[in-house]
Amino acid sequence: MRRDLEERGFALVAVLLVLGLLGIIGAEFAYSMRLEAEAMRAWRDNMKAAHLAEAGVEQALRELSGDFQIVSIPFDGILTFFKQGSPMTVLPRFARTRVRLGPGEFSYRISDEQARINVNSATPERTDKLLQCLGIDKIVRDTIVDSIQDWRDANDDHRLNGAESDDYYLQLPVPYRARNANIESVNELLQIKGVTPAIFEGLEGRPGLRDVLTAWAPASPNINTAGPVVLCAMGVADAQISEVMQGRLEAPLLNPPGNIVGFVARSDTFRIDADGLIDGRPRASVTAIVQRRPEGMVIREWSGVR
Repeated sequence: MRRDLEERGFALVAVLLVLGLLGIIGAEFAYSMRLEAEAMRAWRDNMKAAHLAEAGVEQALRELSGDFQIVSIPFDGILTFFKQGSPMTVLPRFARTRVRLGPGEFSYRISDEQARINVNSATPERTDKLLQCLGIDKIVRDTIVDSIQDWRDANDDHRLNGAESDDYYLQLPVPYRARNANIESVNELLQIKGVTPAIFEGLEGRPGLRDVLTAWAPASPNINTAGPVVLCAMGVADAQISEVMQGRLEAPLLNPPGNIVGFVARSDTFRIDADGLIDGRPRASVTAIVQRRPEGMVIREWSGVR
């Protein structure tokens, strides 16, 4: 009798162990399935957001295809398009924020790429002045100015404060080579000696290099959209900067003032920053730089989802 009870006890323990193991396996399987389901939902939402962001770019391209000649930034701070005439006509804006489409929304912002200085055509003196207007110390300015020139020139001889592939970039923990050609994207500046994320992105309310430099716009900035730092870098005096900033709020300038040189009053190169939103949250972003041409819109640079 005792032996029979022992055998039954062992059998019960074995059954309990098997049931416990099956429970663990079942719980692990359910957890894995839940993770896979969440991953699939995240992938699906990201794909939807990517298409929404691209829809935002397309909407911006439609807006940029309008019949306008002048762009400016009025009191509300939003880039606005004007048709030249007597009187000048303000083109209606498209909806740019939280535009509902299918499973989500998209938002986009259009900025004038010609509000920036072209890093490839700027002289070393102009680049140094720009960095000075950003409040950057001379030692750092000298490094950045020389390094930008070394990055762009075709030879491997570095300037006094600059850097080339063999003596600097190939010695980094993640080595790479200098382009030895014109900069193709303003984001490339982050690879250049002396340009830190703080200098590139800006700190304490100050603009960064990404806000004041471009790789695509013509050499002459637009007097109607250039910010104080760009105006300063172009040699405009502080009193004149205030006059220009205040005057163009009331009406766009058809021509740069006679005592201000190096500017134009029109633009054909623009930057589009678009976001795709799912459940009210940005899940994908696209930045495109486009140019208006007689044959249509030309995309010069694209970063983000594709």
